[in-house]
Amino acid sequence: MAEENMLDESMQGMLYTLEDEEGNEQEFEVLGEMEYEGANYCALIPYYENEEDLLKDDGEFVVLKREMVDGEEMLCTIEDDDEYDAVGNLFIQYLSDLYEDEEEEQDAQ
Repeated sequence: MAEENMLDESMQGMLYTLEDEEGNEQEFEVLGEMEYEGANYCALIPYYENEEDLLKDDGEFVVLKREMVDGEEMLCTIEDDDEYDAVGNLFIQYLSDLYEDEEEEQDAQ
């Protein structure tokens, strides 16, 4: 993976409250942040205080782009499907590699 695409783990665990098109708010937890082709992206999963709710979740994550809007940094929806797919696939590959490494370490013990 190119240096530009390395996941920034310092953002992991941060919570954001996001609002959808209907005005509904939901908390999301940051899995990580990545730079790709000069832009910054965040992968987020829904945050649940209750473990039962977490287990019911489908496990999918959301990828949003950091952009400056009216002088304020915001997390924005990625409108371009190719851009979304490219960044999403980079996050999927990174997370797959991460969990493979953890499984190998556990098997070695």
